[in-house]
Amino acid sequence: MTTIPLGISPRLGRQDYLLVLGHGFAHNLDMAEIVQFVHNGASRVSPQVLKGVHRKLPFLKVEFATINAPKFPHLVDQLEFLADLVEDFVDGEADEVPYMTIAAAAFALIYAHRQLDLIPNSVPDLGHADDSGVVRAVLMEHERVLSDYAAKHHINWERVTVNA
Repeated sequence: MTTIPLGISPRLGRQDYLLVLGHGFAHNLDMAEIVQFVHNGASRVSPQVLKGVHRKLPFLKVEFATINAPKFPHLVDQLEFLADLVEDFVDGEADEVPYMTIAAAAFALIYAHRQLDLIPNSVPDLGHADDSGVVRAVLMEHERVLSDYAAKHHINWERVTVNA
């Protein structure tokens, strides 16, 4: 799979990483920073990267289905929704979705796949906090487009939305 280099802002450097683990995710990263992080990552999702993600979707779907993150109960459904969106777009079944939304969804999938990210997935209770934050940022930033996609494909948006 092609990986995207993640530009780390000064606030997301090593010192903040230690603070995140020591004092909790919400105290050090506000949503605007996560949204900017997602925008930066999504801007690097080229059509070639998107094709690579598409090829790996069967593997990613199985991987995401095995996530055990009780503190983030909607994460698996949200990742499945984004994976289906990317699959439909590449297969020509979601042409109405802007590429920017697809790139953000693909970035979220890539980020969630990484085992060693801002908060390694192996950290008990917090390991998926950053994955959930990235996914939620994508869902919130692209809510109108994603809710329209969900309705068109008879997907219960309330099941995957950040308001669930």
